[in-house]
Amino acid sequence: MNMEKQTKDYLDNPKAIIDESFKIIDNLVDLGNIPETSRPIVRRVIHATGDIDYADNLIIHPMAVERGVNAIVTGKSIVSDVNMVRAGISEKGINSFGGKIVCKIAEEDIADKAKESNKTRAITAIQGSIEEISGGIVVIGNAPTAVFTIIDLIRREEVVPALVIAVPVGFVKAAESKEALQTYLDNKKGLQIPYIVNIGRKGGSAVAVAIVNALLSIAKEAKAG
Repeated sequence: MNMEKQTKDYLDNPKAIIDESFKIIDNLVDLGNIPETSRPIVRRVIHATGDIDYADNLIIHPMAVERGVNAIVTGKSIVSDVNMVRAGISEKGINSFGGKIVCKIAEEDIADKAKESNKTRAITAIQGSIEEISGGIVVIGNAPTAVFTIIDLIRREEVVPALVIAVPVGFVKAAESKEALQTYLDNKKGLQIPYIVNIGRKGGSAVAVAIVNALLSIAKEAKAG
């Protein structure tokens, strides 16, 4: 194979690349046991990470997609734990429905309060976003402490989010925080709050972003249809 042919032997159209990626994913992963409404999320996460394990370790509550899409189309806020998550979510898409993406972790007053209380900025930022969280989507891709904070706020009836997406990555309480959230929400009596989590230490901002953008894509399709 000559060099000219070799350098041209790739797709350069964005849609064609995505379509080919999803085709490969569908050939690698048996999505038959995954509810149809959840498949776009699983595909997006695998596409974003290159990790087919997410077909098995993503846990998507039966009401998660419906509640998440409804929150988006009704213009509710999306509150993230870190700016890396915020940056990856399609702001234009969220804004088109009247919503906004909120992340307060880098705000000066949050940093000051965190220092005074000797707690993480992720905890302080979530505690400072109660108004935006209520009725909106919480998306956590980095900080397990933010997950435990959401559990605490829900327990104290300070917030009722439409959906909690918790996929923090790491070795210190990352797996435990996700398990704690799922267990608490599954056993919570009264108002049901759906969630999307994954099992184990894997996760991260790319996973969190992929989930939200998948919900946004579903919302756009519903609007167009």
